[in-house]
Formats: sequence, C-alpha cells, structure tokens
Amino acid sequence: MTRKQKRMLIRIVTSGVLFGAAAVLPLSGWERLAAFLVPYAVIGWDVLWRAVRNIAHGQVFDENFLMALATVGALAIGEYPEAVFVMLFYQVGELFQSYAVDRSRKSIASLMDIRPDYANIETEDGLKQVDPEEVAVGDAIIIKAGERIPLDGVVLEGTSALDTAALTGESLPRQVQPGDDVISGCVNLTGLLKVQVTRAFEESTVSRILDLVENAGSRKARAEHFITRFARWYTPIVVLAAVALAVLPPLFTQVGWLDSIQRALNFLVVSCPCALVISVPLSFFGGIGGASRAGILVKGGNYLEVLAKTEIVVFDKTGTLTQGVFNVTAIHPDHCDEGQLLELAALAECASDHPISRSLLEAWGQIPDSSRVTQAEALSGRGVRAVIDGRVVCAGNDKLMEDIGVTWHPCHHVGTTVHVAADGVYLGHIVISDQVKLDAKQAITALKASGVRKTVMLTGDAKPVGEAVAAQLGLDEVHAQLLPADKVEQVEALLKQVSPKGALAFVGDGINDAPVLSRADVGVAMGALGSDAAIEAADIVLMDDKPSKLAQAIAIARRTLTIVRQNIVFALAVKLLVLVLSALGHANMWQAVFADVGVSVIAILNAMRAMSVPKNP
Repeated sequence: MTRKQKRMLIRIVTSGVLFGAAAVLPLSGWERLAAFLVPYAVIGWDVLWRAVRNIAHGQVFDENFLMALATVGALAIGEYPEAVFVMLFYQVGELFQSYAVDRSRKSIASLMDIRPDYANIETEDGLKQVDPEEVAVGDAIIIKAGERIPLDGVVLEGTSALDTAALTGESLPRQVQPGDDVISGCVNLTGLLKVQVTRAFEESTVSRILDLVENAGSRKARAEHFITRFARWYTPIVVLAAVALAVLPPLFTQVGWLDSIQRALNFLVVSCPCALVISVPLSFFGGIGGASRAGILVKGGNYLEVLAKTEIVVFDKTGTLTQGVFNVTAIHPDHCDEGQLLELAALAECASDHPISRSLLEAWGQIPDSSRVTQAEALSGRGVRAVIDGRVVCAGNDKLMEDIGVTWHPCHHVGTTVHVAADGVYLGHIVISDQVKLDAKQAITALKASGVRKTVMLTGDAKPVGEAVAAQLGLDEVHAQLLPADKVEQVEALLKQVSPKGALAFVGDGINDAPVLSRADVGVAMGALGSDAAIEAADIVLMDDKPSKLAQAIAIARRTLTIVRQNIVFALAVKLLVLVLSALGHANMWQAVFADVGVSVIAILNAMRAMSVPKNP
C-alpha cells in the first residue's frame, strides 16, 4: 500500500475502535452525540471538506455531497451510529477502490520497466554512462550482459540472446549476431554487444510503446462515456428525489416527518454511483493492462469494445500468415545441371535488391563476381536481362519467356517460378516460396472456435499461390492478385456482410497496409516489433510475430466487456431495488450502506478480474 493508503487504514482502524467504544458506553443526550462525533470527525473530515470545497467551486452533485448530506442529516435526527457507520464504510470502499486502481496501474506500469536508464558509449577513459537521449544516430553503444538495450540499432560485434518478454510476452530468448537489428526495451542476457544506433531515443520503439500505453486511457469506450453521462444526470436527479421523498409524504400522507427524512437519507446513501463510476473504467484499464503483459498493445478501451464484436477477420498474407521470407524450394533444370541453373539466375539477379533476388543469391551461397555480369537490365513486371560471361541470360516470369520467344513449361510446385533462358535456349526454372508461419493454422482454428464467422485472406500473389496457402490454413475465402487499392475495395465489400452489431478486423504487417488498417472497424498490426508504421497505423499492435495472439486479444476484449456488463447490471439492479425499498420505508440505513459500499466493493473485485490474462486458445 502507498503511504497515503496506510494513513487512511490507520484512520479507519482508529475510527472503528472509537465507534465501538461510543456504541457500548452508557451515554445519552449531548454526551452520546459528542462520543459519536469523535469517530465521525476522524473518518469523515476530508469528505466534508471536499463537499464544501466543491460546492464553492460550483460542483455540487458528487459522491462527497451525497455522503455529507446523508450523514449530517442522520446526526441531525439522532441516528448517530448510522451516521458514523455510513461514513466509515464509505471510506473503507474508497480505500479498496484506491488499492484496486493502483494495482491496475501497476499492471500497466510494469511495462514501463522497459524504459532504459542509461546507454554505454566508448571513450578514451573507457565506458561512460550517458542519458539515452544524448546518443545520436550512427553512434556506437555497448550493451553488457544483464543490461537493457537503450536504443534501436544494428549489431556490429558480438552474439547474445535477448529477452523480449516485456515487449512480446514470450519467454523464449531471441538470438542475435552481427548484422541483426535489435530494439530498445529488450534485455541482453548473455554476451557483450556493440550496437550502432539507427534511431534517436524519441523515435525508438520503447518511446513509441510507452507513449501508446500512457495515452490508452484517453480513448474511452462507449460504455465509459455512458457512465460519465449517466453520473452527470443521475446524481442531481436522486438529490431532488430525496428532497421530494422527505417533504411530500408528510404533507399528503400519514407518514411522520422523522420517518420521511430517514427514508430520504437512506435514499441518498443508496444512490451514490461509486460502483459504476469506478468499476467500469477500472475494467477497461485492467483489460488494457492485462493485454500489454501478453504483448498486445491496445490504444484505448474503445478498440477493446470493437474487437469484442469481431465477426469477420481479414488477413494480409505476406508477413502476416506467412514469414515474408522467400526461399528456393525447387530447382528444375533443362539442358543444364541444378548448380549451373542456380548460378546463372543468381548472377542475373545480383544487381537487384528484390526479395526474390536475395533468396536466389542466398540459395547459391557464393559472393557474385560483378566482372562476369554486364548490361544488367530490370524489366518491370517480367524479370531481368543481363550478359553473363558473354551469354545473354534472361530470368523472370512466363511473360518474359514469351517476349523473347522461348518455349517454357509450367511447374507443378506452388510458388513464384523464375524461368531462365540463355541465348534464346530455355534452361529450366526455379521455384521460390514463402513459408507459412508455424502457428498460422492454429490461429485460424482458434478464431473459428471463438465464434468468428468468416476468415478471409487478401494477397497480391498469384491465384494458385494464394489458394494453396488458404487451403493449407483452412481459410474461408481468398482474393489474390490485388493491389493496395483492390484490398480496400474487398474490405468495403466485406464490411457490408457484417451485422449491425458486429465488426470487421483487418490484420496486416502495418508497413504497406495502412489504407486497409484505417478502413476496417479495427486494424491489427501483426509482427510489428520495431515497426513504426505498424504502431502508427493500427488500433491494436501484436508485438511478436504470432497470428495466434489475435484469438487471445479477442478473448481479452470479450472478457473485459463481459465484466463491464456484469458490473453495470449488478450495480443498477441492487441500487434500484434498495432505492424502491428505501422510498417505501422497508430499508434501513444499514441496508443502504450495503447497497452503496457493498456493491462498490463487489463491483471493484469483479473489475480486477480483467487484469488477469486468458490463456491463448
């Protein structure tokens, strides 16, 4: 507990002891009033002060005013024990609420541990610790074993394992070596690393994540807005109703003034909206905090609310359901051997930085001799042409082969086919494929089990490639050979299939899918560790590379919404029942206290369940 909470606990215990003593002492008249005023003052002075201060500032109708009016009224009509008990239990509820909110904040604040304290730079006198904000792009920093990586960069020297749990929720370490990218917020577990900084601190991954989480509370869900509006009108209405309940019955019925005022005071105690005002925002705050611990960053409660209603999930293919890394999966030579075919294709493509070119060079495994290659020319949408060792070599798709008049034959393997011809003679083809992620099929299965009605994949790849991946994963629908604008059109069409209360989620890699992420009801960036575009464009960011986290995100969202609804229904039902009983004279002050503080405590306990993270389905 905080120091402030401990002080309040001491006040509660002290007031409770004094209250017990006042209750057993055989006192009457002014002595009895004085005996109960002492514990009342100990526990309630701050509530009375806040009520007076708020009235002076024009903020009359709040819970402080309700508690002050109810307890002072109880003292005025001689109900001394009830007045102290109401204030005592109100403060117990406030302490419990404060503790619950702090615990929820800590669940998010644990993510703030990724903020680095310093960076090590090399000087003539050895390593010097400096503020990460003082390090410039291009500088080299040293990260020792056990230290947190302070800035995004590229490994220059050393190998190590990185703990990414604070960002991704994953316990398995990630191995890095020279040439690999590293991001701020991870912990260096084993070796010494020398890293060249690629981003300034204010643009680093850790800064963007912290900003996202810290501002998540500003984007409220509709349920939170409803409770805010509800409390604004509800409190003055119940105060006016209490006044009417105190004045009208004695004027028009046989009910006495003392009894009527007692009913009105009970009515005021019951009417305090604490259970709703606290538990609903706390539920969303807890849901966001629990998601963050699982490596799922939610930009606000409103996005949790939409995600919970997801009926259709639309996936991008490359980098989302597949690894986005192309590998040579088949080599079919014709009039040459496999080695020669791969060598010519790799040399022809060596001047290009296209993923297909890189995969060919990686499969060949040798450093190309640029002196062997001349007159290299990229042929847009078809492939490349180059002179290699005096031979005119063309490598590309079937359109290129048809353009140069070479007879080619298709391949039964699914993937991108690179045909190779030299001096007008067809030499064979090479198949390059993008590998499906290990948990992609599990992700689709889990989504369907959770009640998602349709799963769709959009891709710019050829139709056979898209259909093969869709069949492998069990997707309901696939649309291939799409440009970015075409993907938006497909999402527009799918949005028309969503029910009025449903939602469509689009899941992409966040780099080239910004238009579709923005158009969907909720945009989810997949595999966004270190991606600026993903964090900016998406509403929800899955920090690791696992599509199966989407089902967990939906489960967290639905669980949070269920808790919110439970609290709203429970609090309103109990309060309405006791309000009616109070108005009819069938509820006393003790029952009114339960309807206020008891309901608040139960609702807050229920809201705290949102902080626990459901297991990945």
